[in-house]
Amino acid sequence: MDHNQREHLLSIGEMAKTNRVSIATLRFYDQMGLLKPSYRDEASNYRYYDICQTSRLDIIRYMRNLGMSLSEIQTLLEKEDIILIEQKLIEKNNQIHQQMRELKAMHEAVERTIQSIERYRKSPASGTISLEFIDQRYILYIPCTENFYDGGVVAYEKAVRALRRDLMKRDVPQLLSYNLGTSIKKERFERQEMIADKIFIFGDKHLGDYGENIALVESGMFACIYLDDFDQEMEGAKRLLNYCRDNHYILNGDYICEEMTELNLFENKKRNMFMRLQIPVAFSKSK
Repeated sequence: MDHNQREHLLSIGEMAKTNRVSIATLRFYDQMGLLKPSYRDEASNYRYYDICQTSRLDIIRYMRNLGMSLSEIQTLLEKEDIILIEQKLIEKNNQIHQQMRELKAMHEAVERTIQSIERYRKSPASGTISLEFIDQRYILYIPCTENFYDGGVVAYEKAVRALRRDLMKRDVPQLLSYNLGTSIKKERFERQEMIADKIFIFGDKHLGDYGENIALVESGMFACIYLDDFDQEMEGAKRLLNYCRDNHYILNGDYICEEMTELNLFENKKRNMFMRLQIPVAFSKSK
């Protein structure tokens, strides 16, 4: 090899340093046939790389960063088919977009959980009744096939499992991060007939991406009572109705029991939750 030829070649150490890879990596690529040296000195067995081979190394590193295996990369480069490479990159691009959607969903789930815990920390004491403005919310629901108010917590758990199965079929992620809710028709609530008609999760308009059985809970004033025990709901609902009657509020929609957060994070023997019982109200002008 003459001097002019040597000027265009890099030793394995120079090639490694220039491209920020290890010498061991270059030797491994050589053994695989993925990136063979342009010249090997027979006397010293030293490897030399043409400076133009850095572009091939760039492609290898680029594809590795995309999550492709070395065998995949070797197959693509050996076939020297630009259309095949394009197809593979399109496939990887679609995978990246899916990962981005999943990360976004995970991020939103963590935010909802943080907000739920914060609401619990800042909420009034159990038994407190208040009048609150609540922004509009969307719910994704299934009908209740069994009245869990008759069957207690076991029947409620069955309803939650049915909702969970439905959400899994729809590929709704991170059920834990959504607030659960149940509802009773206004007419039944007024008669104190505790018969649930829906069980659901709260969310935003993006719940519509998961199919049917999406409903809007309009924004407005709600009479609310906070409770920290599942078994207190029926008594709490009665107190809430009496509060509305005593203040001459007009019931303006269905009763909702919202599970704001689970309290049994460290105790697994009992379902213990912090709830906000609520019903939309309007104000009587003849008060």
